[in-house]
Amino acid sequence: MELHEVGSLLEPAPLPLETGWERLASGALHVAVRTDLHGCTGEMLEWWFRWRCTTREYVWWHPVDHVSSTWQGTLAPDTHIGSEHVVREFFSGLPDQDLVIQFRDPAEFFEPDAYGKARESGAVTGAVVGRLGLTHEPPRLADGRVLGGRLLHIARDTGWGAALRSHFFVGLDLPDQGLSPDQVAAQAPEEFGRALLQHAYDEFTFLSRFLPALYVAEHRDTRPPRNPW
Repeated sequence: MELHEVGSLLEPAPLPLETGWERLASGALHVAVRTDLHGCTGEMLEWWFRWRCTTREYVWWHPVDHVSSTWQGTLAPDTHIGSEHVVREFFSGLPDQDLVIQFRDPAEFFEPDAYGKARESGAVTGAVVGRLGLTHEPPRLADGRVLGGRLLHIARDTGWGAALRSHFFVGLDLPDQGLSPDQVAAQAPEEFGRALLQHAYDEFTFLSRFLPALYVAEHRDTRPPRNPW
């Protein structure tokens, strides 16, 4: 899947690559991860990114790999779009990495009419998409957009929880910096694809174990919870 083909993520039907990685013609690496979030919803997923976890909660999210978490950019209370997550984390045994994840509007990735229809039909109930910089001071375009990779988390509610598709495009902007496919591949090795796949599956599985309870507790004033008894 190339980045211009991500519209297929708006359809619930199985894709040729739901979990795995592949080398693109440009040398960039595409990593796909399917995670079942039992007891969760797409709304909970979007809220988690608006909640803007501190380092303490970031470690809850992945107690093995996550190291530190701060936030910058536009920190509006009603949307994660415009915020930037500044983190340090390990990737399934690889050395730790400084990252900036810049959350963007889905319109940057999807045709607006198709995305709107997917939300209306329930084929998509949560979307967290963005740009990925591989340092704490990544290169940027003149308008502030981070250069590096891309990430998309697309959720669909089911009877048991939420089906989450996570797709990453590593090294996507390197060809525009004059690198050949072989040079891009050297900076986005398949070893990292394997590690990223495991990391993403693990972190969202960990998240699904506490997110429903946290969401209920944080919304108790507007959505009174019911006692289990």
